[in-house]
Amino acid sequence: MSATPAPPRRRRWRRRVLAVLALAGAYPAFVMIAVYSQWFAANLPGGRNGPADAYRHSLASAVVAHTLSPVCVDWVTAVMERDGEGNPSRAMDAHNNAIGARIGAAAPTWTAMQREVRAAVDHGAIDARSPEQITWRAPATWQDRLY
Repeated sequence: MSATPAPPRRRRWRRRVLAVLALAGAYPAFVMIAVYSQWFAANLPGGRNGPADAYRHSLASAVVAHTLSPVCVDWVTAVMERDGEGNPSRAMDAHNNAIGARIGAAAPTWTAMQREVRAAVDHGAIDARSPEQITWRAPATWQDRLY
């Protein structure tokens, strides 16, 4: 009995690339599911610029820092939020991303990470300047959209 011939190199290469792409796409989906399942259940006001927005950003950053690295959060923040330069909403998001990353990196368990992020949001405030306190903008700026 003869063995099945190995697939041509091109086919093996293509399979490897597809596997890497599938994994690369699965991670963002995992983060989105983990964040939005908690976010919807939190029922916080201010989907944009308010406490709900702060929760979403800090939780997403905590998830990434807990499962990968806080360095990944820094990279995403630099690109997506331009590190908060020149825009109060982006500055708020960058601030909350940094806090979420610290929480996620330090949390001993997944459950502790989620609990600590929610506690940080519960102790947040409008225009908080402390690098240890979650912040959001004034209620007049809040919008009820998800992004």
